[in-house]
Amino acid sequence: MPARQPLHEEPCPVARTVDLIGDRWSLLIVRDAFDGMRRFGEFQRSLGVARNILTDRLRKLVEAGILETQDASDGSAYQEYVLTDKGTSLFTVVVALRQWGEQHLFDRGERHSRLIDKRTGKPIPHMAPHGKDGAVLLPEVTEVRKVV
Repeated sequence: MPARQPLHEEPCPVARTVDLIGDRWSLLIVRDAFDGMRRFGEFQRSLGVARNILTDRLRKLVEAGILETQDASDGSAYQEYVLTDKGTSLFTVVVALRQWGEQHLFDRGERHSRLIDKRTGKPIPHMAPHGKDGAVLLPEVTEVRKVV
């Protein structure tokens, strides 16, 4: 089996991204941060993850610039984890995963959480990549140009 390339040398953006946030706990921490969670205890209660794993993932997300720590907003001695601009830009990734799951992992009529637009109270439209002409791009009309 060939040795894995170091993250900073990997020429594929998908591979670098998955290496950073592709594990279950990191993605669910980011999801919970979008849902307004900020404290260690909130993440732990929501996820049911062991303290050592949560500590490790939060540290990695802070080191990567996805989350930052700040003093608790209520003036207590606690620390809060807040999405940075880099972290907030993961919103489209989380929405894409959610929409794929809604489409493929639930039986017709099965109840699940919904992401809604607070302004309208309606579910957000399905996301899809579009070309410059506004047409939806399908896999067969795209290609990855590999680094040679």
